Amino acid sequence: MDMASLLPLIGIPIVVAGFALKFNPLLVVTIAGLSTGLAVGMDFGMLLETFGEKFVNSRALATFLLILPVIGLLERYGLKERAQDWIAGMANATSARILMLYFVFRQVMGALGLTYIGGQAQTVRPLLAPMVEGAAVAKYGDLPQPIRDKIRAHAAACDNIAVFFGEDIFIAFGAVLLMDAFLKENGIVNIEPLHLGLWAIPTAIAALIIHMTRLVRLDASIRRDVEAWQRLDVDGVKA
Repeated sequence: MDMASLLPLIGIPIVVAGFALKFNPLLVVTIAGLSTGLAVGMDFGMLLETFGEKFVNSRALATFLLILPVIGLLERYGLKERAQDWIAGMANATSARILMLYFVFRQVMGALGLTYIGGQAQTVRPLLAPMVEGAAVAKYGDLPQPIRDKIRAHAAACDNIAVFFGEDIFIAFGAVLLMDAFLKENGIVNIEPLHLGLWAIPTAIAALIIHMTRLVRLDASIRRDVEAWQRLDVDGVKA
């Protein structure tokens, strides 16, 4: 095997080296793509055209990258603090109740194919987690970091589980279409995407019931953790 046949693989060592040296991932991938394109004889203008075309075609990625700076700007000007203050003013709001409402909303939106309405970057980190924390702070006062981390983990899990089991109901979802194509390729032709979506409903309902059961116990769990932390503080042995 001559050296010329290996040139198109030059992007692989660039990616490996870049990640190993902890360089900016976006920069590493971009350089690897440019190097691979030049190695196979593409001119620079064609490379830029290809990058732009792929970026525009990946609308989900483009939307995600555009959302990040907007969320960062909102956070800088106090989005998290305003969310916490708003929830703190609601007497009946608890961490579990907020997560329950969000879970139902997220699962229903996923079932309708509106998966990008919520998400970890655009909803959980800047809005949901601060609101859930704010409800706990309003009830118990300042919280130690381990309890805050636990609340944030529940907020992230709530989003993941809701959309994971909700989006399978949407018949135009990629995984549903993939399963439909796989079944047809293997001779099972009497199954339609609608059937797959309908059979996903019992699973989504089971996920809803199970996770709601976990969330019902969350408020009591937070209270126990706060009480245990306060006892450690009183005894003078808190780390």
